[in-house]
Amino acid sequence: MKKSIYFLFILINSTVFGQGFLHTDGQKIVDAQGNNVLLRGLGLGGWMVQEGYMLQTASFAGPQHVIKQKITELIGEENTEAFYEAYLANGITKWDIDSLKAWGFNSVRLPMHYNLYTPPIEEEKNGEITWLEKGFAMTDDLLEWCAENEMYLILDLHAAPGGQGHDANISDYDATKPSLWESEANKQKMIAFWEKMAERYKDHPWMGGYDIVNEPNWNFEGENPNGCDEKNNAPLRQLMVDITTAIRKIDTNHIIYIEGNCWGNNYNGIFPLWDDNMVISFHKYWNFNTTESIQQVLDYREKYNAPIWLGESGENSNVWFKDALTLMESHNIGWAFWPMKKVDNIAGVTSVTKTPEYETLLDYWQNGGEKPTIAFAQKTLMQLAENYKMENVTVKPDVVDAMFRQVQTFETKAYKRHSIPGLIYATDYDMGTQNYAYSDVDYINYRVSTGEQGAWNKGRKMRNDGVDIQSCSDSKNNGYEVFDIQDGEWLLFTVSIEKSGTYAMDVRYSSMEGTGKLHLKIDGSTTSKSVVLPATEGATSYKTATLSGIDLKEGTHKIKVAFEKGGFNLNYLEFKMQ
Repeated sequence: MKKSIYFLFILINSTVFGQGFLHTDGQKIVDAQGNNVLLRGLGLGGWMVQEGYMLQTASFAGPQHVIKQKITELIGEENTEAFYEAYLANGITKWDIDSLKAWGFNSVRLPMHYNLYTPPIEEEKNGEITWLEKGFAMTDDLLEWCAENEMYLILDLHAAPGGQGHDANISDYDATKPSLWESEANKQKMIAFWEKMAERYKDHPWMGGYDIVNEPNWNFEGENPNGCDEKNNAPLRQLMVDITTAIRKIDTNHIIYIEGNCWGNNYNGIFPLWDDNMVISFHKYWNFNTTESIQQVLDYREKYNAPIWLGESGENSNVWFKDALTLMESHNIGWAFWPMKKVDNIAGVTSVTKTPEYETLLDYWQNGGEKPTIAFAQKTLMQLAENYKMENVTVKPDVVDAMFRQVQTFETKAYKRHSIPGLIYATDYDMGTQNYAYSDVDYINYRVSTGEQGAWNKGRKMRNDGVDIQSCSDSKNNGYEVFDIQDGEWLLFTVSIEKSGTYAMDVRYSSMEGTGKLHLKIDGSTTSKSVVLPATEGATSYKTATLSGIDLKEGTHKIKVAFEKGGFNLNYLEFKMQ
């Protein structure tokens, strides 16, 4: 009753605040007053649908049902259920949605697993369809948190009954059971699912719409197992038409988002559109950020007079993020990036801590050996669930900065406050993009376009820029250091100089490859002398070299550390007045 009263309050007051239902107006998504709405969203991947790569189990357990099986074999069914209860309870809370709002997001895409809402067909009796309250209650809570933050919630059926694609990591497809496309019962359950959603949320203004099937990837007539060479896609079109018909009998208010085959991008046979409040979704990963890369969907928007939406993207470097979102917004295309939380990563807005104990479990699952005790495994997994709480994750400010501020400007911003005199860690260089906050040889990955997979951060530590960062073993450190430094690369730091004068700078470094060399450039004009960095006894043997006679003026300045000769690892710079 409480939620019903709350939803009614929001509905009544939506008129006052000028919101109301999102809908399409030709090629735009607009609010109730006809104002263009550019969706800037984040997908809550890994919460309701676990994917192996997010938990670092992909090499031995990709789909959720395999992950759950591995856990059950270790700790038993009862303890496994307790783990999943904690995992779901902690994975997304109001704190998470409040944080997304504070960072600049105005929408959330919820990847749903059908089995939180309704049992699999194998557990139903006499062909009936029954319902589970768990998923609906989670969705109600999420929608309430979104409404409180004036954010739109877009529902995404990520794992459909039976699984909608051969890529089982995404859809939790189990090849030993009939897929969505091989079972009429699964199709009817999916249609009934969306009818249930429409009935429940038809009057809610902060419901941003229904993304009715995520990334279908199935071959109906073609040879490619993921449907990339399909010419007609007739079963996919028919199912989406049937779902739309079922929704529209109940809900005429909300947008319906559709996705093509081949992970959402093969629209052969899908057109023409069959509803006048529909958005064409596409997904974009690992390719060039050029107009040519999205020309096909731009043509769809023009030809079918319907909005287009980048429903999923991410998993690359900050430079790629900035370039992709700049491209989208220049064409008035809304977006939802992916995902919010993963274990021990640099490319998301947050990172979940990987404990040494969890590493032990991963090693056992991967390589075998002595089986961990139930007590050890249970404690480890419950700690993992605890680490998913928003208060326990590591927020990645550089990623958020790349997605919002850097889309608007090339200006750099201090990653941390630096004062001179004082110590500045090399990894705390400014936030900004390539050739503005830093210059690095490898800073982006276009492997789909080039056919080659690269690494924009060879150490995959701390930050998601092109700068190569690894763990540091020096006696004094912030945990990390810049390494694989190449000739001609550089880092920029915004610093506050407390007093004008002449300073000396200690350079803390290690080296195996020979003599390094660097100099400073202050505010893009004044250049210091160079300091030579003789080779040390190895990458874990550190020395200090000193550059003297640096004239600095009081105030805020930009100091560029230019690497004339690379081949060394840089821990920190320490400025002292002479």
